[in-house]
Amino acid sequence: MTQLTGGPGIAGPGPAAPAGGTPPGSRVRGSSFRRKEENRTGLALISPTVIIVVAAVVLPIIWAIALAFQRVRLINIRGTGFIGEYTLANFANVLTSPGFLGALFTTLIYSVVGTALAIGIGLIAALALRKPFPGRGLIRASLLLPYVAPVVAATFVWSTMLNPQFGVVNWFGTMVLGWEDPVAFLSDRALPVSIFGWQVELPIALITVILFEGWRSFPFAFLFLTARLQAVPEVLDEAARIDGATPSQRFRHILLPQLLPTIAVLTVLRFIWTFNNFDDIYLLTGGGAGTEVVSVRVFDYLTARGDIGAAAAQALLLAVILAMLVGVYLKLFGREEEQA
Repeated sequence: MTQLTGGPGIAGPGPAAPAGGTPPGSRVRGSSFRRKEENRTGLALISPTVIIVVAAVVLPIIWAIALAFQRVRLINIRGTGFIGEYTLANFANVLTSPGFLGALFTTLIYSVVGTALAIGIGLIAALALRKPFPGRGLIRASLLLPYVAPVVAATFVWSTMLNPQFGVVNWFGTMVLGWEDPVAFLSDRALPVSIFGWQVELPIALITVILFEGWRSFPFAFLFLTARLQAVPEVLDEAARIDGATPSQRFRHILLPQLLPTIAVLTVLRFIWTFNNFDDIYLLTGGGAGTEVVSVRVFDYLTARGDIGAAAAQALLLAVILAMLVGVYLKLFGREEEQA
């Protein structure tokens, strides 16, 4: 009988071979190779986007920051690079220049009131068009016209309507409302008005551009709030009706808590865009009559004075102030509205 185990020189049974016939080390090496191939493929697919973002966003931002710390005029811009003689003189000149603090205050007033007005009008429109009725779709579509219309066309229409000589607003005011004189809405800094015997000077040009901002931007808020209202369960509103809640109580206790997160997002977005807004004010008033905001000052420094360094410094200050204001808002109100 042949002895199978024991004894020197007799090999016992070894480990069983894999069922597929491939050693475990080969499988590990194959999966590692496939992962590397997938990583290389992913990098190759996103590389065009990365190149575009770096060339169109990152490099211009770095270039603007570098210009803000250098004395650069339009005449010597060609010889200016990323590395140069850095200085804080541009920031000192901007902060101490006459009119900067006034322009910053005007920018804050314009941004805060314009944002609140746009969201308020959008909320009223969304609530008014919440229930279905014949022609609701047509009315909703027409409300988008201020937002989708070209800004040049919109400002031209407003400038024509508000013209003190042949504008329809002044014609209606003098013929129907009994105004003594036409009002130059876009060129008068202040309009004397008597309110309950008190003589008050209204910043009429600033009020006009704020109204234009609210009119032009409210469709954006209207779209967001309408979409959120569609998601509010009808059961909640019906239960409140049965319990005898008034419309104001239903809005305060049912709809408003549902809309607060959306309103928070809209507030941040609209404030950022309004704070950086340039074309509306420049096309309506050119920054005159008390409507000069910081973005218009940046454009004036760049074109009228040719001081590229000061313009870049002013734009950088604008970005820093905006980041601080948005950060404060998110710190104070963002978390509460998200929990609501």
